[in-house]
Amino acid sequence: MATGGKAARKPAKKQSDSVKRRMAQLADELEQHNRLYYLEDRPSISDAEYDALFRELQALEAEHPELVLAESPTLRVGTPPADGFETHAHLSPMLSLDNAMDEAEMRAFVDRIARMLDRSDPIPLAAEPKLDGAGVELIYRGGKLERGLTRGDGTVGEDVTANLKHVLSIPLELKSGSAKPAAAVSIRGEVVLPIAAFKRLNQRRIERELEPFANPRNAAAGGLRQLHEIDTERLRSLEFRAYSVADGRPGSLASQSEVLHCLVAWGFVVSPECAVCDDIDAAVAYHEKLLLKRSELPVEIDGTVFKVDDLALQEELGTLSRSPRWAVAFKFPPEQATTTLLDIEAQVGRTGALTPVAKLDPVRVGGVTVSNTSLHNQDEIDRKDLRIGDEVVVQRAGDVIPQVVRVLLDRRKTGKDAPRLYRLPETCPVCGDETIRLVDEAVTRCPNIDCPAQLKNNVWHLASRGALDVDGLGEKLIEQLVDLGHVKRLSDLFDLDRDTLIGLERMGEKSADNLLASLDKAKETTFARFLIALGIRHVGATIAELLADGFGDLASLLEAKESDIAAVEGIGPTIAESVASFFADPRNRAEVDRLIGLGLRWKAPKKRSAKSTADGALAGKTFVLTGTLSQPRDHFKERIIDAGGKVTGSVSKKTDYLVAGEAAGSKLAKAQKLEVPVLDEAALLEMLGSD
Repeated sequence: MATGGKAARKPAKKQSDSVKRRMAQLADELEQHNRLYYLEDRPSISDAEYDALFRELQALEAEHPELVLAESPTLRVGTPPADGFETHAHLSPMLSLDNAMDEAEMRAFVDRIARMLDRSDPIPLAAEPKLDGAGVELIYRGGKLERGLTRGDGTVGEDVTANLKHVLSIPLELKSGSAKPAAAVSIRGEVVLPIAAFKRLNQRRIERELEPFANPRNAAAGGLRQLHEIDTERLRSLEFRAYSVADGRPGSLASQSEVLHCLVAWGFVVSPECAVCDDIDAAVAYHEKLLLKRSELPVEIDGTVFKVDDLALQEELGTLSRSPRWAVAFKFPPEQATTTLLDIEAQVGRTGALTPVAKLDPVRVGGVTVSNTSLHNQDEIDRKDLRIGDEVVVQRAGDVIPQVVRVLLDRRKTGKDAPRLYRLPETCPVCGDETIRLVDEAVTRCPNIDCPAQLKNNVWHLASRGALDVDGLGEKLIEQLVDLGHVKRLSDLFDLDRDTLIGLERMGEKSADNLLASLDKAKETTFARFLIALGIRHVGATIAELLADGFGDLASLLEAKESDIAAVEGIGPTIAESVASFFADPRNRAEVDRLIGLGLRWKAPKKRSAKSTADGALAGKTFVLTGTLSQPRDHFKERIIDAGGKVTGSVSKKTDYLVAGEAAGSKLAKAQKLEVPVLDEAALLEMLGSD
């Protein structure tokens, strides 16, 4: 019996391990898609595919609650704010919505809230179009706009007030309605780009030989999150549609429909299609009617949001960790069509990634004609078994981005008419360099940093604040320099002369002198910033610091093998392969040499004895720095290291202290969540033994 018992438990253990691996895989995949969607404004899968992954994880977590990860995507909203923006906490969390994918799930939602409320009579539902844009919180104090925040991670958002003030439908001061605004009011809504404005802006971008926006949602989200060169035309084309008063709601309001009337009285735009449905049958009918009208609406929508109309019932139902119990998003089904895959072409993007693009027999789907669409990477082509000449099903993912869903295998021809297999080219179609694909990466890349297809992006990256911080080198100027052939490789930037710059459009003598001075100033940098500026795949601020600390000087890093790089604590095999591959390329080595020859330099690292650091006041302690301190972070980092401590770029359970200056954002929130001790600057100096 004992033997049988052990044999019975072993498969259960294997199954548990398999479930745990699948849950971790789903969590990682969803986090990656969250980052692409919320931070980079370039979703790579459809809403329907994302929802399927999310629901699979939810089902596994419900079945195995003991395996739920502490940072599971099902327990959070959005993704942490991006670097570069000041961050602020929302007055109350900005939650997400659960989805209903069909009528059965919508009816199940209504049945569930009826059971929770112990109601047998119909529950009126407020119905609103589900806007496809960027969620925003507007905070008013004393009736005046104080701050505008993106959704961020639902708790902390990016401060985009300056950009939002260009959006003409956002009142800078609330009007006085029948319900007077409270001293502090939080208005929630969606920033959208109307379809007509989207087409107009894209036409102008094409005329200026700029890449057109992929879709209205990306254009809206990207417009809000502009840091440097502000596109005021795009911002003024955006529209803010309000849908709730999250904080400071007047006590006289009893329903969601009254909230919407109040928002209009205060000066906000509210979707005119909003209505109240008396019961579930009316709600389903509203949804079907809205689906039929969808292509006629001035803005993109992808479903209907239904909320319990009675605010008192909303309070009674309450919320879960990431979504309210009293609301649901009833999603539209993606529209599909059948066409022929005529060809596949490889395009080289601004990061060197080779993207296979499907050339389709033009077909009308979701209100637009689709003739081209991204196939993402070779793995995606192989997974779907796509071949040139196949008949395929196309849909508009998220009802915006065209996507090849599947092949109609039963229609695949054989013999001499059989469709052709496709492989991404082994050489870059732009510069002819041999392409590479790193271990554990799905993307094939051109490694040549001077490839014309990616040079503009690489120059912009080199000049960015996190790298060499070249003031005055904006996107339009970079385009001129590259297009006119003045900059054919990164190092050419530091070989520009005054006469060349003065000859550029909108570049006077003073501007030319200022840029040359900025370039000269940028030559005095740090080893870590120099590594960031080179644009090595996966090498951001944290990895660059690890490499700089691990090797100490450029010569040692250039001679390092992949195994030597991987031996540095905090650097994994994928990053080690990327760094080693970069420096193994003779052209990259030549570029590094030329940059040094043109005057780029940094101070040699300070020599520290093992004994002095081991005996230091902060020996063995790990710190993370965030926010604005009285001096640059490098100053405090040096002092911590001198005292035997260690400084890392991200907060984890292994972090001993977070040092938080002014405008500390997501790192502070994470430290508080992990119960990591938080120090201000004075407390750090006290630990260092300073006045």
